[in-house]
Amino acid sequence: MTWPVICIVAFLVGGLIVASERWHGRLTGDTDMHKPQAMHARAAPRVGGLAVVAGSLAGLLVLGPSNMTLTWLWPVLFIAAMPVFVAGLLEDITKDVGSGKRLIAAFVSAAIAWWLLGGVSRVGWSWADAALAVWPVSLVFTMVAVGGCTHALNIVDGMNGLAGMIATLMAVSLALVALQVQDIPIFLIAAALASATLGFLVWNFPFGRVFLGDGGAYFLGFMLAELAVQLVVRNPSVSPFYALAVLFYPVFETLFSIWRRRFKRGVPVDQPDALHLHQLVFRRLVRVTFSRDRRHAVPALCNAMTSPYLWVLALIGLVPATIWWDDPWMLCASMLAFAGAYIWLYSRLVSWRRPRWLLLPSLGRGGRQK
Repeated sequence: MTWPVICIVAFLVGGLIVASERWHGRLTGDTDMHKPQAMHARAAPRVGGLAVVAGSLAGLLVLGPSNMTLTWLWPVLFIAAMPVFVAGLLEDITKDVGSGKRLIAAFVSAAIAWWLLGGVSRVGWSWADAALAVWPVSLVFTMVAVGGCTHALNIVDGMNGLAGMIATLMAVSLALVALQVQDIPIFLIAAALASATLGFLVWNFPFGRVFLGDGGAYFLGFMLAELAVQLVVRNPSVSPFYALAVLFYPVFETLFSIWRRRFKRGVPVDQPDALHLHQLVFRRLVRVTFSRDRRHAVPALCNAMTSPYLWVLALIGLVPATIWWDDPWMLCASMLAFAGAYIWLYSRLVSWRRPRWLLLPSLGRGGRQK
């Protein structure tokens, strides 16, 4: 009954947020629908991360007393996550915490975790492992790696059910690998994180009654990144490449976006735009089925129809990474397979050469192609 309890707690907190929207919606609502990255038609609370955190805390209270390692490991992770979670939550409420400040908060959280739990100490190359044995190098590398992965999940948080389900799939992968190496604390935390996120997703997918928000995205991103690091640190049989492979979708999305903005468009890398892959899928594969030019003519479910495309894309890398977690070559192959599929799909959509077999049935059977 542990996992349903965690899921139910997150569900109830999410329901409370939705039911009380009339009192806090003016502060917590995502009301600016003219932003380049905005893909929704109605305002909704951005503080759904509170539901995920509440469900995770319920898991700690239920599971912690029965496992001594879990009793100290989970609270330490929560303490380390607080700077970046609070920074994200403040952005959700005030809309005035810039991306630079939130990235710094992610680095602070990563530094706290490094101090309390240890950080990246091996990457599979002898010369790099020798450098990581020097603590300042390990600290900086861990801050950049964990902080960057934390920030990356927020990049893919743009559609109903997208970031939440991607985080759930990553947590399930971490739990399965942890179970195979008998790292029960990591397994329990990852499974609880997946359960809490599923409880939140009931309200987020498909109708978007509440959004994950920056606080929720940063909390999940940090927890997943730290669990991946700790799984490698605590289990020498797990390849360091697995930690990257399990988080590769948001990491690749972030790096691709930086390259696209800096070198293709010549704009600042932190300037929001509407050219992320999930936005192209929305406009090129989903929205055209209902309306070619007016957002308000699109049914409420249209936003959510985008997310399954990206869930399947993420699984191209996640499934082999979960199976071959101890094989560096297969892990590299899984990342290359994902990158290849991502670039192929992006290049087709950005040039309006959308594959007919990816179109929704109502358009794919007889729709006009551009």
